[in-house]
Amino acid sequence: MGRITEELIRKNAEHNNCEIFSLEELSLHQQEIEKLENIDKWCRDLKILYLQNNLIAKIENISRLKKLQYLNLALNNIEKIENLEGCEGLEKLDLTVNFVGELSSIKILQYNVHLKEIFLMGNPCADFEGYREFVIATLQQLQWLDGKEIERSERIQALQNYPEIRGKIKEQEKAYCLKRAKEKEEAQRKLQEDEEKEKQKENRNKPGFNGRWYTDINNTVPYSLERKENYQQLAKKEKEVNKKTQDELDKEFWEKPTLFTPESRLETHRYLEKQRRDQEKSSEKKKHQKLPRTLITADGRVLNINEPKFMDTSLIDVDVQPTYVRVMVKGKPFQIVLPAEVKPDSSCAKRSQTTGHLMITMPKVGEVILVNRKANKPMKYPERKKLQENKRSNQIEKLEVDPSKYSFPDVTNIVQEKKNTLERIPAKPQAIPCAEEDPDFEDNLEVPPLI
Repeated sequence: MGRITEELIRKNAEHNNCEIFSLEELSLHQQEIEKLENIDKWCRDLKILYLQNNLIAKIENISRLKKLQYLNLALNNIEKIENLEGCEGLEKLDLTVNFVGELSSIKILQYNVHLKEIFLMGNPCADFEGYREFVIATLQQLQWLDGKEIERSERIQALQNYPEIRGKIKEQEKAYCLKRAKEKEEAQRKLQEDEEKEKQKENRNKPGFNGRWYTDINNTVPYSLERKENYQQLAKKEKEVNKKTQDELDKEFWEKPTLFTPESRLETHRYLEKQRRDQEKSSEKKKHQKLPRTLITADGRVLNINEPKFMDTSLIDVDVQPTYVRVMVKGKPFQIVLPAEVKPDSSCAKRSQTTGHLMITMPKVGEVILVNRKANKPMKYPERKKLQENKRSNQIEKLEVDPSKYSFPDVTNIVQEKKNTLERIPAKPQAIPCAEEDPDFEDNLEVPPLI
């Protein structure tokens, strides 16, 4: 059963920043609501209220909505028009496809002086003889009825024939009320039978029942022969029903002839609700009974699997084996068979902080991975000293030149008068003293000179 709660109203008040006290328009259609409540307390400024396609059986708790202009209650279980006198600003009322049989109940709308349009099509009262004339004569402020404009001549004729039409309407109302009383009794009886069947089914499922005895903690109660026969018949029916598939049961339910009454609408709603609960239970069972994923077959063959949908570093577990690699994410495996054998001990896994990609490095067996950066080997002191001397010998030595030997032009004297310039006198080559001659040296001309 759907109820009108503050959370539900706020959820449907997003266009008003979820504020309900100043809400002017509210839509609560198709919410399986069975009772009108709380709206007149929280939403006093409402002007438009949509409540179509619910299970509302009575108009109530909206008489305080003084500013309400449009009320839509189509496709509900309403049987009587009531509790609308306080809606002083009501201009349009939609009661399409309800169960209004007491047409005389529209008299309360005489106090809604601003009411201009009403919809009653699809109700039992719309089939009454003289229905339109009775409504036009009773509600003289109306301008439209069931989407058709009321002409002046039509109103005058309805007022003239009002006493006669009113008598016919009363007779038809009495007949309809008797019919509805029988329908309610039949629906109540059927509901009680269904409840008894459910209880008996629950009792048979309890431990201690064997068809003849029901063992209780305090006492043991034997069943009579008549009750035994009844239970046997019910058991046979249940076996027949259990043999039918769900599709057959659905087909039987929807093809069964049923009167269009508020009770039949509620029965349909309960059936759909039961189906939904059964589906939820079956889906939960399937989740619990989910078989574990086969990662390696019985003959030892490894399978390729990719099951996880989320990648969270804290939940990742990497397992590298010589012939395959497996990544577990929240218990879901991602497994790949490798084309060559690898070294698990030398493998490593890294994940990018920017892209989130997971990179697993696995060196093959028999191959060496070259590292870009070479490691420095420790050297002994003599070797280090030789290395330093070699570096010094390879360096090019440059001579330092005395800057006083160079002369640079004076920029300030370029434009000035010519002065005696000093000429640079080239330096005379100095004779390099030779070494003293050896006294035993003999200059033999026949000996060729050395090259």
